[in-house]
Amino acid sequence: MAVKNTTQVLIGGKVITLSGYESEEYLQKVASYMNNKLTELGQLPGYSRQAQETRHTLLSLNIADDYFKAKRQAEMYEEELEAKDREMYDLKHDLINGQVELDRGKEAGQDKDRQIAELQAKVEELEKELEELLQ
Repeated sequence: MAVKNTTQVLIGGKVITLSGYESEEYLQKVASYMNNKLTELGQLPGYSRQAQETRHTLLSLNIADDYFKAKRQAEMYEEELEAKDREMYDLKHDLINGQVELDRGKEAGQDKDRQIAELQAKVEELEKELEELLQ
């Protein structure tokens, strides 16, 4: 069973205690992300003059935007992976078909070699018979 971790982080200049089943490093990474977002928004003109509630809403909207962009990118990677899996399956199928054709060609070649050997033996036999008849 996972162990619940508790750690103190600094977000927006305030110390906050976070707890969860993720590692302390992960919780610190989340706090760092929040601080980066706060810094990014703080650099926008007029952001600091907004009411606290408006700033929280803008922060939430920016985080939601990042989430949906990351989710879409993950979906695109998933689609790309599925397409590559299908392509790999098709290539393997083509390889197997090629191997089957090669094996058939080898068998046909061996059959032709046997037929040639049989015909050469028959030619030799007929040549012997012809020589005997001519003598």
